[in-house]
Amino acid sequence: MATEGVPVVDLNDFHDPQRREAFVQTLGEAITRLGFVRVTGHSLQTETVSETYDLVKRFFFQAAETKQQYLVPGGAGQRGYTPYRAEHAKGMDVPDLKEFWHVGRELPEEHALSAVYPGNVWPTELSNFKPVSLALYSQLESVSNILLTGLALYLGEPADVFTQLTDDGNTILRMIHYPALDDHTFIPGAVRAAAHEDINFITLLITSTASGLQILTREDEWLDVNAEPGEIVADSGDMLSRITNGRLPATTHRVINPDVGFTNRFSMPFFVHPRPEAVLRVLDCCRGEDFPEPESDITGQDFLDQRLAEIGLSRL
Repeated sequence: MATEGVPVVDLNDFHDPQRREAFVQTLGEAITRLGFVRVTGHSLQTETVSETYDLVKRFFFQAAETKQQYLVPGGAGQRGYTPYRAEHAKGMDVPDLKEFWHVGRELPEEHALSAVYPGNVWPTELSNFKPVSLALYSQLESVSNILLTGLALYLGEPADVFTQLTDDGNTILRMIHYPALDDHTFIPGAVRAAAHEDINFITLLITSTASGLQILTREDEWLDVNAEPGEIVADSGDMLSRITNGRLPATTHRVINPDVGFTNRFSMPFFVHPRPEAVLRVLDCCRGEDFPEPESDITGQDFLDQRLAEIGLSRL
């Protein structure tokens, strides 16, 4: 099966009062049915994406000793470098075949959350890494705010029901390197990213440098998802599923190994998180006899901590 099965939304339609309702319906139905949607009409600059990918490749192709300098002890992978084979999918014994770098939100010193979020780490070998990464972060957040607003309207909720939780949230830009697989990098039974659901509200995926992403449909079939150049793919995560009591469910996905092993793959998912103190409470519109018993309230930080422990990052 191919990407054509994933619906497309154009963000220009959101800004047009005459087309907004159709945009909201297409977005909500896509997330409900597949958990994934392809996004066009965004303001993401191709130059920023290309420059970021160039810097990411240059960083990961450095010596292991150089990269290890940027591993933050006790940081649970929240900022800086996370080495190869450090993360595994929930319930899996073998690690994923990847290494990655995290860029988080930058806040002014006087902001209440400035001392709560870990500080970003920047590789001294690449002088442009910080400004280019933060520019991409800002552009992706603009897209995510529109999608979250659209999903709120789809549910008949106030437009800011999700963004009031994610404004200034602990959102992460993850730059991933899946090394070419050979006798030194391959582990029997392991794949680049084992089947999992994302922790957060929604994830934005820029076009990766190679194929491999698949989603598990509601009919238990694996569907290839490879965004066309210039598209963004968005998917729903566990936090969105929890707060909507499964009405907007998280979707299982994975990154499979290439048919030809000696192929590097790079991707840059943008994980949209709430503020640490934000309470994940099931919406009133997702309660009642047509829904399961709601899960108890939990803060964004407590939910994140539980999931980090389950995927092995809390031991970093």
